[in-house]
Amino acid sequence: MTRTVYVNGKYLPENEATVSIFDRGFLFADGVYEVTSVLDGKLIDFDGHAKRLARSLGELGMRNPIETEDLLEVHRELVRANNIIEGLIYLQITRGAAADRDFTYPSDDTPPTLVLFTQNKPGLADSPMAKVGIKVISIEDQRWARRDIKTVQLLYPSMGKMMAKAAGCDDAWMVEDGAVTEGTSNNAYIVKGGKIITRHLSNDILHGITRAAVLRFAREAQMEVEERAFTVAEAQDADEAFFTSASAFVMPVVELDGAAIGTGAPGPVATRLREIYLDESRKVAI
Repeated sequence: MTRTVYVNGKYLPENEATVSIFDRGFLFADGVYEVTSVLDGKLIDFDGHAKRLARSLGELGMRNPIETEDLLEVHRELVRANNIIEGLIYLQITRGAAADRDFTYPSDDTPPTLVLFTQNKPGLADSPMAKVGIKVISIEDQRWARRDIKTVQLLYPSMGKMMAKAAGCDDAWMVEDGAVTEGTSNNAYIVKGGKIITRHLSNDILHGITRAAVLRFAREAQMEVEERAFTVAEAQDADEAFFTSASAFVMPVVELDGAAIGTGAPGPVATRLREIYLDESRKVAI
């Protein structure tokens, strides 16, 4: 089945969708993106993703080509057109295509580029990996300093995932100045003595939408949360660990750099938070 995608105001078969070779997203990674999960045919945390999108655009001085209400309708139409029950919607906005390649920004009347497409992911909420946990390695964090902006500059995270694959693991946690920043595409957490520990918000990490929801649910469930940096050694000595992201929700981490974390199996805190997040998110999905 050919997917229906959205490009600059038009719904098109994916094989008919085109973007200019002069688009700044292609030439300079001058763009931002969001990924929204779909469960039971409904959007998870759409409002949070829309607000973060607006923030990312604002930080880069980039114009938003679509109102939030219209963006919601595009998401819903793509879900309907592609019959997505469980899956993802990828959205990308770039600064658009000027007449030629130039490091300086194009004029303000250059229209931004807006594209969206779906990914069908049956069984997204019932991932086998959540039952056994994943293994991660630590790598040096060599990204730029504004990780709070969700840009399409994802080469180093991609390299990190390939480093993990080469090591026989599932993902990598990045480390800067001796402390874990985040995963290649997720926020990182450890649990020690029942306390959930995760890095505080700053320009050093992405302000995860799933992170915000999970921490809110954790506090509502009377779980203790401490927002601070932690080291690789702390993580290896933790009772359990996990990460959060829009596509993986809450994913247990059972090994770091070859050392088992806790019992080497998903722990009760991560398991319970995954259940809570999925249950509560489904209730308010739109």
